[in-house]
Amino acid sequence: TFSVIYYLTMLVGAGGNAGSQASVRVIRGLALGTLNEQTQAQFLTRELKMAFFLSAILSVVGFLRAAAFRTPFPEAVAVTSALCMIVFTSVCLGAILPLILKKLRIDPAHSSTTIQVVMDLLGVLLAVSVSSLLLDSSIGKFIISKMT
Repeated sequence: TFSVIYYLTMLVGAGGNAGSQASVRVIRGLALGTLNEQTQAQFLTRELKMAFFLSAILSVVGFLRAAAFRTPFPEAVAVTSALCMIVFTSVCLGAILPLILKKLRIDPAHSSTTIQVVMDLLGVLLAVSVSSLLLDSSIGKFIISKMT
């Protein structure tokens, strides 16, 4: 049985929420003037660190959830890996999207809702891709066999 589909709402929801929060931090920084050309690199470095930490923490929680629901180990690894990639990608995109919109002379506030839609689509794509790689490919099966 392929139980990864039961985790899709968690996966895309986590991505949308994480990206939206990152976007709000950037929009707030732009509005308050604390995010400008001089502070942009420092700000984006902090968001990159946030992406690492959030993806790590949520991956542990996601794995524990999968284990609590007795998801087979290979599928739990696929869910955890997908969650890690989705959250990391979402925070990074959420941090840069308002800056891109500002450069294009579009109100950066639109990035908050845009990141939700983008991560819904990208989240499903990442979940399917990671699951296929880990569960269906020979390299994925080899990796998982080394973990058990």
